Order: sequence, then structure tokens, then C-alpha cells
Amino acid sequence: MEVSEAGLDDPQVCALLEMHQRDMHAISPPGTSFALDVSGLSGPEITLFACRDGDSLAAVGALKRLSPHHAEIKSMRADPQHRGLGAGRAVLEAIIERARTQGVRRLSLETGTSEDFAAAIALYRKYGFEPGNAFAGYTNGPHNQCYHLDL
Repeated sequence: MEVSEAGLDDPQVCALLEMHQRDMHAISPPGTSFALDVSGLSGPEITLFACRDGDSLAAVGALKRLSPHHAEIKSMRADPQHRGLGAGRAVLEAIIERARTQGVRRLSLETGTSEDFAAAIALYRKYGFEPGNAFAGYTNGPHNQCYHLDL
């Protein structure tokens, strides 16, 4: 598997991101999903990554700059056929490395609290993310929680 920067001109990337957004809205109570649509993942503050297994798209994720020293992880998603094979881990490692090389001191994310998010939370915790205060307009609550990693 290989991770590289991706673009929204890639139909496989767009299809996986659209599936991610639909799924997040389906499993989250109304008003508690903050998954960005494809247009929300464009702009100079976003770097999109894709993990490929040969010609197959295995996972995606994005790094969103919030300030010179703070960034957020957005739209982490492994294709269902590639779950448990390390694709999400590979994207997360690429995001963390890029954040470090860009001088980010704090990497944050917002995620859900239900069992549907347990595997993602376990991955983030494995890399040192800790639960913490809300950021960037999010609120922690019964359906949302924020995690942070100081780099």
C-alpha cells in the first residue's frame, strides 16, 4: 500500500468521500455529523491523502490547517474491503508526518461517541491522541468528542 497526496479530480476519491459523508449522516443523530462534503475538502488549507493498494483506493484522509500551529484531521475513511488491513493507519501516519513537517504543534479531530466509532478511536488512541476540549466551533457532548495530539 502506498500513500500520496490526492485530488478531488479522482473519481475513486470522490466516491469514497461521498460514501463517508452519507454513512456519517446515517449513523449520527441530526446535527451531530460534521463530515465535509467534497466541496468542503477543497481549498488551500486542505491536503487530501489517498492510500492505494495497486489500482484500488484503500483509504482517504485530510489535513486541514486551522492556524500556523494547529491542524485538524478530517474525513478519515477506509474502503470497506480494506478495513483492518492497515490502510487507515497508513493515511494517519502520513497526516501526522505532514503536520510535523509543516510545523503543526497540535493535531486535533472531532469524532462520534457510539460503538460505530470505536475502531477509529482505538486507532487514534494508539497514536497518542487523547480526549480533550472542543475546538474550532465543535462541542463535546453525548454524540461528539474531540481528541488532540501534541506534536
